[in-house]
Amino acid sequence: MGKVRIVADSTSDIPAEIRERLGISMVPLKVLFGEETYTDSITIQADEFYEKLKASPILPTTSQPSPAEFSELYERLLDEDPDSPIISIHLASILSGTYQSAFIAESMLERKADVTVVDSKSASYGIGLQVVRAAEMAQAGESKERILEEIERIQKDLQIYFLVDSLEFLHKGGRIGRASALIGSILNIKPILSLDENGGVYSVDKVRGSKKAMARIAEMLKEKFGDEPVGLILAKTDNKEIADELGNRVKEAINVKQVGYTTVGSVIGVHTGPGTSAVFVYRV
Repeated sequence: MGKVRIVADSTSDIPAEIRERLGISMVPLKVLFGEETYTDSITIQADEFYEKLKASPILPTTSQPSPAEFSELYERLLDEDPDSPIISIHLASILSGTYQSAFIAESMLERKADVTVVDSKSASYGIGLQVVRAAEMAQAGESKERILEEIERIQKDLQIYFLVDSLEFLHKGGRIGRASALIGSILNIKPILSLDENGGVYSVDKVRGSKKAMARIAEMLKEKFGDEPVGLILAKTDNKEIADELGNRVKEAINVKQVGYTTVGSVIGVHTGPGTSAVFVYRV
């Protein structure tokens, strides 16, 4: 039995240096500005994407990888080591057909292979945390079964909150209704958003203004974790100051032992828009 190989897609928003260090294989999604097609985190990086998004008169769309793209990668990994199990972890199936593409790809393989496709039930670094932990365990020689158990534990334990600058992008992408978006923008109401147990977007609470929203997030994290030692991943889009302010509020409220940073990539950014910030908190 070879070492477990870990596959993710680009919506996991794992920085390239971490992917390379841990040997994580990545299948990218695509972003389309009208007739122009970009490959997420390969031909368009997050910073460039947000500049383009703010300047573009048209709202971009996204497209998932095809089953063939996944099966080609699986075949390549199997060529390198036919005995290695593969764990392939992807964007919540409720948000995208990416998981389904990976699942179909597994059935397309022309050889017997041990491929497990996992619905992360999350997005951005909610997937990233699962992938990075899986890759660390794989490097340490842990079994496929132990890695899958740990992925399941992270899914149950992880707490995600995010704030968007404008509800327009979630509305246009079909994630929330028009009335919610309109009322929010008129009254400066900031919904505190999260992902449910399947990865669907929902509003946890609504408050007036960003500062009150950040304070409420810190309060809810304190309610969940108390003084337990936790890790924090702070995600920004194009406004580092907002993300830093949110991070500082959280660090004041709970017992943060590890801090990491990431940038929300272009595919998730299509749906959340510029000015978004997020926290991913987990027990350590």
